[in-house]
Amino acid sequence: MFRMCGEPTRMVGKVRLAVVAVGSVAVVLTATPFVPSNQWWIRIWDFPRLQVAAVLLLVLFAAPFVMSLRDRRSAAFIGPVALALGWQAYSVAPYTPFHPTEAEAVLRCEEDSRLRLLALNVKAGNKNADRVLALVRRIAPDLLLLVETDRWWARQLEPLEGIYPHVVAHPRDNGYGFHLFSRFELVEPEVRFLVEKDVPSIKTGVSLPSGEVVDFYGLHPKPPPIQDTAERDAELLIVGREVRKEAASSIVAGDLNDVAWSQTNRLLQETSGLLDPRIGRGPYATFNANWPLLRWPLDHVFFEDAFRLLAIAVLPDVGSDHFPFFVSLCYVSTASSVGEQPEAAPSELEAAEEAIEEGHEEAGE
Repeated sequence: MFRMCGEPTRMVGKVRLAVVAVGSVAVVLTATPFVPSNQWWIRIWDFPRLQVAAVLLLVLFAAPFVMSLRDRRSAAFIGPVALALGWQAYSVAPYTPFHPTEAEAVLRCEEDSRLRLLALNVKAGNKNADRVLALVRRIAPDLLLLVETDRWWARQLEPLEGIYPHVVAHPRDNGYGFHLFSRFELVEPEVRFLVEKDVPSIKTGVSLPSGEVVDFYGLHPKPPPIQDTAERDAELLIVGREVRKEAASSIVAGDLNDVAWSQTNRLLQETSGLLDPRIGRGPYATFNANWPLLRWPLDHVFFEDAFRLLAIAVLPDVGSDHFPFFVSLCYVSTASSVGEQPEAAPSELEAAEEAIEEGHEEAGE
């Protein structure tokens, strides 16, 4: 009789122990990104905020069933879990439809002011070139940025040269090559190595049919855990600093290997004034295409408020570990953001300069 009563008690105890263990780990992982460090094992926990929030929510749901809420020890556990959940929710809330949009959307645009952009990390080991080519032909973007292209991919992409008259090809076998295809004339395109000697990026003017020339930056810095994040952050913030100083309207796109809600992306927006079309619309997770429960937004298209948003979409799987990311824009020279345009305080500009200097030091320059 006692054994029968004791079995459920022992089972509840085991479940309670599991709930406390999982909740404690989730709280620690929530707090870890607060550590002021560029170590990859710290910054990587910026990525799975949605997943950690889901775990915290499950812990809060389960707690009343396995512990007494009147017990002080229970309160000491539930309190930090609730705070951690609140912080995670606060961090990702801008990337939901419940938040005001930052980039204004329009339904119509003059044809000569449109710019349809498709960005995709093809993955160097991905041999599904036919699927990529079929997608490009179906979507027919005006500007196509492909990263992680190597010499094999360069051969597979040759048919696109008959469609796109303007091409910048920089294949590399280290996972950091890229191809840029454009229907529109490219003005003074240049391949640059902003921080690391083996990580190229591109800057070019793009001449729209309307006659306007906009600046385009294509980026693909190294991610954690391949290395710590100082070099990645420096590259992003160097471009942010340039965008702020340039007279032309700018677009920054690519696999930035950083999530939309990270401190670095926030600083990039504030130092540059760039807008994120995800804000007020959704996370639009692009990585990892192979892990349905572990996905986050790593591929980005930021733009200045001279543009209006016509469309934004994550497109179907093409065999890569990234989904293609599509954004259609309308250039309006008198544009102004519906939301508050990101703007950096002097302290944030100083933080950006310090991050750039640290990135150069880590890269040995």
